[in-house]
Amino acid sequence: MDLIELLAIFGPGISGAVFGVGWWFWVDAVVCSAVKVPFVHYLPGICASLAALMFNCVKKEDIDYSPYDEGEWRLKLWLFIAYVVSFVSLAASVGLLIQDAMVTTGPSAWTGTAGVLQCVCVLIR
Repeated sequence: MDLIELLAIFGPGISGAVFGVGWWFWVDAVVCSAVKVPFVHYLPGICASLAALMFNCVKKEDIDYSPYDEGEWRLKLWLFIAYVVSFVSLAASVGLLIQDAMVTTGPSAWTGTAGVLQCVCVLIR
């Protein structure tokens, strides 16, 4: 078996495991937190999962890479929005990490770190 066949067999399982590990980081941070985690801290992970769903709605064969043809502009717009949602969710998780590290009364820095790890794992899957 060559590498392409192995990736076709094991790729979805590895991808799902990375997605699950990302959410496991977040669940661990929420359960182990000494204070109640506000809902705004949940939003980056939810938006990253939404972006992952948006990416998975597009078939690789449907993407037209030709720079001179118009191609399917709706598909390109959909992927652009998915990229924007993914980068905004990552930026929001980093912002919440910085906020958690600077404030002593809110959630711990581990909650912010877990939020960043969650977004990274969900988006690299």
